[in-house]
Amino acid sequence: MKIGIFSLLVRASLLAVSVLGQNTDDEELARKNADFATRLYSKIASSSDENVAISTLGTTLALATLAAGAGGATRTELLQGINVASMEKEGEPERIQTLLKGLREITAQIQATGLFMKQDVRAEEGFSKQVKLFYNADVQHVNFANGQQAKGSINDYVRSRTGDKVKDVVENVDPQSMAMFISAAFFPGKWLQPFNNTFTQEERFYVNKYKIVQVPMMLHSGKYYLAYDPTLKVGILKLPCEEGNAMLVLLPDEDVDYTFIDESMTGDVFRGWVEKLKKTKLEIQLPRFTLKQSNSLSISLPSLGIKEIFGNTADLSGISSSEGLKLSEVVQKVTVEVDETGGSVTDASSNLFMTPLPPRLTFNRPFIFVIYHEATEFILYIGRVVDPTKN
Repeated sequence: MKIGIFSLLVRASLLAVSVLGQNTDDEELARKNADFATRLYSKIASSSDENVAISTLGTTLALATLAAGAGGATRTELLQGINVASMEKEGEPERIQTLLKGLREITAQIQATGLFMKQDVRAEEGFSKQVKLFYNADVQHVNFANGQQAKGSINDYVRSRTGDKVKDVVENVDPQSMAMFISAAFFPGKWLQPFNNTFTQEERFYVNKYKIVQVPMMLHSGKYYLAYDPTLKVGILKLPCEEGNAMLVLLPDEDVDYTFIDESMTGDVFRGWVEKLKKTKLEIQLPRFTLKQSNSLSISLPSLGIKEIFGNTADLSGISSSEGLKLSEVVQKVTVEVDETGGSVTDASSNLFMTPLPPRLTFNRPFIFVIYHEATEFILYIGRVVDPTKN
């Protein structure tokens, strides 16, 4: 009996170490990916003064999918680009893939990930099976020579995979394309503390000193996690979401340009914001908004060191044995819907007549949001709302 108990204790200890090790791996992956996510956002945001929305998880899965079929310098660039190359271990060829698969599954996002290749380029069966297993990515063939047909095939695929939540990913298709990578994502903004739509009313939103728009401003009063970064002069509010996710909403001080926050955001800065959050009674006003953003990642990725996949020296031999295979385009379409809805109807009544009234935080000027998985702090989306009346 004593031997049996000792054996059980040893097994329990080994299991605890295994679980602890897995959690450590997930946390390290989340830290490294936060650095990539913030760099990607800063690069894309710097090219525009308009609204921005990026699925950083979707981009990571897209590049990891390509890395699974890449070799040599091409593979190295991809893994270094998403900042996970140092996590590889000898004798564990599927380590990163397994970790990303686990994170993809626990974050439960609506994603579509597809590699579209010209009809005479045959994909390796092993590659197709591997990326389907780990990244839920599909490999399909289209007739790029017929632009309208190729466009229809790609857009139909995305609509079906996202339940019609993301549409019209591509508008034009280059008939000379050999391969296109498509990433699409939808975030519904389901709150744990929903807003009551009876309190929503039209309010002013100050796009800039010259432009004011009227927006449906949602209102909720309750206990929220709040922080302030005195270095960057930005307020941070956490809105808990369903599926274990949360949204940080960042409101720069009135004398701070939102582009300063864009440029200053790093993985360490993000984690510092999360650590600073403290619970407080608060009344918040947040505009209802929907963003539908398309990004050509082939423009921004080279500046992050990911170039080989687009060049004549690309080594994608694990995807296909066809010579000269390279990516013509990497396109991402993201839809983010933020309205009053949430997980619990009873919370929506929210007592707006607290005594005394709590302080009010109003997001009536450009703000930034970061959506992340709370348990791991893995960043899923980053975006910017400059004008809530525009998609």
